[in-house]
Amino acid sequence: MSTDTGGRGNADTSDQELGEFGYTNQLKRTLGSFHTFAAGISYISVLTGVFQLSYLGISQGGPAYWWSWPMVFAGQLMVALSFAELAAQYPVAGSVYNWAKKLGNGHVAWLAGWMMLLASIVSISATALAYQRTLPQITSFFQFIGDGSGSSDAANGVLLATVLIVFTTLVNAFGVKLMARINSAGVFIELLFAVLLVVFLAFHFVRGPGVVTETNGTGTGHAGGYLGAFLIAAIASSYVMYGFDTAASLGEESVDPHRNAPKAIMRALVASFLLGGLIILFALMAVGNIHAPELGTVGLQFVLTDALGPAIGRIFLFVVFIAITVCVLAVHTAAIRIAFAMARDNALPGGSRLARVSKKTGTPVLPAIVIGVIAIALLLVNINSSQIFSAVTSLAIILIYLAYLLVTVPMLIKRLRGGWPRKDCPPGRFSLGRWGLPVNVLAVLWGIGMTVNLAWPRTEIYNASPPFHWYLRWSSVLFVGVFAAGGFAYYWFVQRHRIGVLAGHASVPSSEPSAKEESR
Repeated sequence: MSTDTGGRGNADTSDQELGEFGYTNQLKRTLGSFHTFAAGISYISVLTGVFQLSYLGISQGGPAYWWSWPMVFAGQLMVALSFAELAAQYPVAGSVYNWAKKLGNGHVAWLAGWMMLLASIVSISATALAYQRTLPQITSFFQFIGDGSGSSDAANGVLLATVLIVFTTLVNAFGVKLMARINSAGVFIELLFAVLLVVFLAFHFVRGPGVVTETNGTGTGHAGGYLGAFLIAAIASSYVMYGFDTAASLGEESVDPHRNAPKAIMRALVASFLLGGLIILFALMAVGNIHAPELGTVGLQFVLTDALGPAIGRIFLFVVFIAITVCVLAVHTAAIRIAFAMARDNALPGGSRLARVSKKTGTPVLPAIVIGVIAIALLLVNINSSQIFSAVTSLAIILIYLAYLLVTVPMLIKRLRGGWPRKDCPPGRFSLGRWGLPVNVLAVLWGIGMTVNLAWPRTEIYNASPPFHWYLRWSSVLFVGVFAAGGFAYYWFVQRHRIGVLAGHASVPSSEPSAKEESR
């Protein structure tokens, strides 16, 4: 395995390589190495993910659910290494979409982009819902609907999430510089306080690390015993460690992306694993009563006030609020880049409008608005659903894993045929070398295994409370199947006949009908 040891590249070189895709860069290169790293780690956002779904992990798997954390890291590390190798060659907007196009064909690329775009939009909705599990714990002022007893949590969560999505829409519409400043400041605060939280919890231990062997009897009643319970609990960890490809998706707005993007991908994943693993472990060691029912309903938010006291606990909860904010901002940003990348290929309806870059802000404005509106609509459809938290979150993760598979599987096929890695790869760029094949194989196997686990029709995730209906239990399979089949059918019969780089984005002017502006 080798890494880039060469000198820094420049914007001209990076822009020239876009010509391989047929593009000319319409975006501005203003993001430095920390901005790129911040984009990846804020999408992962260890504080957001750990605190949003810790209740699910503990309620379904007990303290022993902690072991799903290193398990998910090991699997996602294989995917991240494969993506880092791709990012070193192709740091382009809409990374997953364009990578699938290079490794497979236009059909696979469209499906990968469609899945990733849909996943990102659903992730915006799902992640924004984390406000409900944090803000009312800071102060009851944020419980605008109901009294916080649980019956009105879904409606109040939708209200809080809507406010957040409106904010991220406005920030992204105003330009990448504003987004990068807010994102970088938020990431700095999140990382600083994540380290402080680990230290504070370490001074409040009431038990040893052996707590991670306790299952709290959660395996009782499962056909597979504790393994069945553990696989459900593992969804909590699966939700955190993805989105690292965002660092590459901002490649057209980054300085020296061939060097910075692979590093950002790996650093974001490793930092999140270390900090998140320690926070979960130390929280379980510090909570007063390991059997407290609040651990399975509120989650680690309860530990902060229980172990650290109300005052200090609220300070850290406020930092979680910041982490959630920048996480949704990063997810929204990544979704915009996917939409922009597909639109400039005229692969989406209204492509010429969605691909239009504002001369004033230097960013695609319409995708920011459209994506924000759709994300809010997803929330409003489920406003009275008490099962919205776990169901929407699980659907988002399934789509992400499927989109990743549409990159790692074509990559493996091309590797086996001798077409990857590139024979003309410039020296010094990140490469897996002889480790490429085993890493790629493990990435595919991991992706398939976790997709099956996430989509499994379990009542605990998709129909946890009455009314019980078969279609709710099978909602993951139905949702993914309908949107995958329906989306691809639309592409096959309608959009694929219009595919072609739009004239305003083409590196070489084309007279082909597919390259003409859609509005003509």
